[in-house]
Amino acid sequence: MTLTRKNCHDETRELGPTAQRTRRNVIGMGAIFVSVALARTKASANCGHKACKCFLKGTRIQTADGERKVEDLSIGDMLPTVFGGARPVRWIGRYPIKKTEPAKPWPKEAQPVRIARSALALGVPHAPLYVTAGHALLIDGLLVQAGMLVNGTTITRYAALKYDELEFFHIKLESHDVIYAEGAPVDTLLKVDESMVNFAEYFRRYGMEQTEAIPCAPRVPYTGGRDELKSRMRSAISPAFDRRQPFDVIRDRLEERGITLSRNPEFSLVDEI
Repeated sequence: MTLTRKNCHDETRELGPTAQRTRRNVIGMGAIFVSVALARTKASANCGHKACKCFLKGTRIQTADGERKVEDLSIGDMLPTVFGGARPVRWIGRYPIKKTEPAKPWPKEAQPVRIARSALALGVPHAPLYVTAGHALLIDGLLVQAGMLVNGTTITRYAALKYDELEFFHIKLESHDVIYAEGAPVDTLLKVDESMVNFAEYFRRYGMEQTEAIPCAPRVPYTGGRDELKSRMRSAISPAFDRRQPFDVIRDRLEERGITLSRNPEFSLVDEI
């Protein structure tokens, strides 16, 4: 009798969707334990910047006159929004970061998130979208930060190996709303951050904000650690006992979509910038 050996990829293909979900989330739970252990024994890398919630330079934003790169927008440009119709740009914040050690790769916390074409739905986004991990996308009525959706296939960290400097931009409207970047619904700047290099320009124009900014939709907090572990556990047992919360369902759906797209020979994991 001849025995044949199957690899893990083949075994995964043979599992049903619900069994794959359990397997995937159990593996995810293990990864969380490892990351927590490493965090306790190893200091995190530092690229000399605070967390920002912005678009990478080159991102195309939908305007009333078509798409334009975010760095080419101006105050007063009209942008279609989800909640407020066409609205003018109030201000554009700029946030460049630079490696403290050019010979080393960007630390994880500095790496943008790459959202591949059609990662969220067919044609959404219509081209790869690069945002910081804290930037939120509107999915199923919730504002979900991109870093929470990384799945290793369609939503990944962008290593930016060719660059020693990265430049980010964010768009401020009169109030918080959702605009379209590369065809995907993403939120505008909720609160102006003094760490942006052109904050003085905003202050000269508008002074300090007098009222607390109100999010345009419910936000899913990006906490990681124990909360992420609980989320993975809910998803792992969901085939038998489904107590998933809305974010768990979103993540599971996009991970399953990512697996399907990654098996399509026409799907590209290659960075375009």
